[in-house]
Amino acid sequence: MRVAVAGCCHGELDKIYETLALAERRGPGLVDLLLCCGDFQAVRNEADLRCMAVPPKYRHMQTFYRYYSGEKKAPVLTIFIGGNHEASNHLQELPYGGWVAPNIYYLGLAGVVKYRGVRIGGISGIFKSHDYRKGHFECPPYNSSTIRSIYHVRNIEVYKLKQLKQPIDIFLSHDWPRSIYHYGNKKQLLKTKSFFRQEVENNTLGSPAASELLEHLKPTYWFSAHLHVKFAALMQHQVLEIEHDPSAPDYLEYDIEWLTILRATNDLINVTGRLWNMPENNGLHARWDYSATEESMKEVLEKLNHDLKVPCNFSITAACYDPSKPQTQMQLVHRLNPQTTEFCAQLGITDINVRLQKAKEEHHFSGEYEEQDGVESNDSGEDRSEYNTDTSALSFINPDEIMLDEEDEDSVVSGHSDISTPSVEPSSDQASDFSESFSDVRILPSSMIVSSDDTLGSPVAREGKPGEAVESGNGEDLTKVPLKRLSDEHEPEQRKKIKRRNQAIYAAVDDDDDDDDAA
Repeated sequence: MRVAVAGCCHGELDKIYETLALAERRGPGLVDLLLCCGDFQAVRNEADLRCMAVPPKYRHMQTFYRYYSGEKKAPVLTIFIGGNHEASNHLQELPYGGWVAPNIYYLGLAGVVKYRGVRIGGISGIFKSHDYRKGHFECPPYNSSTIRSIYHVRNIEVYKLKQLKQPIDIFLSHDWPRSIYHYGNKKQLLKTKSFFRQEVENNTLGSPAASELLEHLKPTYWFSAHLHVKFAALMQHQVLEIEHDPSAPDYLEYDIEWLTILRATNDLINVTGRLWNMPENNGLHARWDYSATEESMKEVLEKLNHDLKVPCNFSITAACYDPSKPQTQMQLVHRLNPQTTEFCAQLGITDINVRLQKAKEEHHFSGEYEEQDGVESNDSGEDRSEYNTDTSALSFINPDEIMLDEEDEDSVVSGHSDISTPSVEPSSDQASDFSESFSDVRILPSSMIVSSDDTLGSPVAREGKPGEAVESGNGEDLTKVPLKRLSDEHEPEQRKKIKRRNQAIYAAVDDDDDDDDAA
């Protein structure tokens, strides 16, 4: 099965699908699946644009609305997660995942699905420690705070994913797992992005929550985006050959283990801004293990009549953008999506948006304020968080990222340092132990094998060991492995195109707004 992987999409679906068509003409066959690692920007109309956390000068309709309206259809099954530049009100309609357009599937706040026997998981958003232990309390219309916090990863999603026991083939996150930069060509990374150096040396770049999932899940492949640089953990616009089950159906399927975990953790849903901890085996909780048993999975299968096919039940829930009739004052509404309603009813779980609407009505009636940031609910009796409070942001800025006026949310500034790491790199013993937890992830395509000369004490520096692909000067594989990358014959040209695309996105500055944000 040929799988294409894209980093930050920024709504430019036409260009992405055109790039795939080019890869198909140059490659051995058609692409079967496209995976997108966030900043997808499923913008349907002008109201959606106002829910995207970017300065006004970056709010462009792009091309997704044409796929939403039915004017165009995605030529390949597309699966994506959310990033930090999204039409958050649209994605919030589908907390458990669903179709945002025909043939384009959102994995939800966190999710796992199967396609042709390949198990694909992901988590949406980026990590910020000050919101990590809160519930999903945000709902439209967002204010200057919630328009950002809406896409911050929450501990309940990580907790659900950590209940998984069965192997994951591919996992998607938007921000990088913290410490992954120690396990690739760090020298080249810092040469390309020198402003990452202090965070890399302090071990504060990336998401500790994603790193925790990486160590637990150990997927064969992990793809991330966000930092706009190619690295061993990031593969933009590349096509992979991935082994699949030829007897498996060629439609998208729900994952039975994940559905069982969703049903088991339903009572843990929190729609308040209070801080809280997940259940642990510490004598304070009657239950802490929500992993799926064979018996519970059978119960869910029976509940679904043994049918795991994801229904093609996309429906338009908001007016679509019409270039001939712009509606800049379109009303913003907190909607319930029939896909989520149907999914929750079938599985017997709570629609988060229904709970939010009820909570909003109750708070309005009683005169309470729903965002209780200063109130901490610490029922478990544990410390405030497994991650320390945010520290002052560093002064280094990624010029490729969009900056916000009120908060340096989208830079790669480390405003969420949670670990005081005195050393630049892990010790040899630590590196060895940590390397073992990354063993499955470090089975990399041939183009990502790095020599020891290019790494700074990297535990993954190795040359052509048995079972690994090694490329010759013309880009051909000298050994065959189950997972192999498309030939790099045309990669320099493709890389230039991607660079130009990003420059066009970030360099667009209004004449009257030159001093607002770094691009």
